[in-house]
Amino acid sequence: MNAPTSGTEAKPVAYPHWEIDSIVADLRSLRVKSLENRNRGDRPPKLPSRKALIGILDGLSAALFPNRLGAPGLTEEGVDYFVGHTLFASLRSLHDQVLLELRFAAEAAGTNGNDPDREAAEISRHFAARLPQVRALLETDIAAAYQGDPAARTIDEVLVCYPGITAITYHRLAHALHRLGAPLVARIISDISHSATGIDIHPGAEIGDSFFIDHGTGVVIGETSIIGRRVRLYQAVTLGAKRFPADENGVLIKGNARHPIVEDDVVIYAGATILGRVTIGCGSTIGGNVWLTRSVPPGSNVTQAQTRSEVFDAGAGI
Repeated sequence: MNAPTSGTEAKPVAYPHWEIDSIVADLRSLRVKSLENRNRGDRPPKLPSRKALIGILDGLSAALFPNRLGAPGLTEEGVDYFVGHTLFASLRSLHDQVLLELRFAAEAAGTNGNDPDREAAEISRHFAARLPQVRALLETDIAAAYQGDPAARTIDEVLVCYPGITAITYHRLAHALHRLGAPLVARIISDISHSATGIDIHPGAEIGDSFFIDHGTGVVIGETSIIGRRVRLYQAVTLGAKRFPADENGVLIKGNARHPIVEDDVVIYAGATILGRVTIGCGSTIGGNVWLTRSVPPGSNVTQAQTRSEVFDAGAGI
């Protein structure tokens, strides 16, 4: 005798017919056409891997700060072994990603005279040599965060919890790679940082020591920004470009200096937007929500009310 069934039993799901074969064919046609437009035939470019670079960043961070970001249970006797092993694995993987970028760039430019293997080895070797300098800079950033935030209880808390420290750690690594000739790998690292922290720093930006981003969500720092020593930013600050000049063919001009210079000991409060190649003089304070497109002298104190009064001076804007 069959057991009685309840009226609440789940019914089999009836999936629709998605015409997968047709969609795959259409996607392939679009993909091939895109590659042909870039003179690549049917050969997709082998680009650096975002997934691999996430693992590399984890390894490099652990090697830089093994007692806080490394493997649990490390003993004093085992720290150097852990750092050496982790560095070797991370640098070998980084070398492979840089090599992919250089081969891709050489193919795109149609240059056969370069030696991507030799260049990748040189870049990874010079990058490895800079890691102690990166660690020393990060020590100043961590100290600035601890000293600048009354909510910070310990140095360790700052390192493991503050998104601004994660962002500047990744930026200092990315900036070194950018300067050494691996801009695509550096840009992928900056995007990984952006995704993880909400802080968008272009790897080309130059940032001095003792840099602190408090809270951080929504901060944007453009490619040609120059930031001095002991600078503090709050959330939603933008250091951006005022305009994007184009050449006679309407193509945007790349690489020109178009972002702000922020000198030493400047504080920029939440929501401030500073645009163009302007200079914020040392020791200045820029108030929250200020929109600034002009340079200010050292020691300035710029507030939203002041910028409004300048805009509407002598009846302007009425």
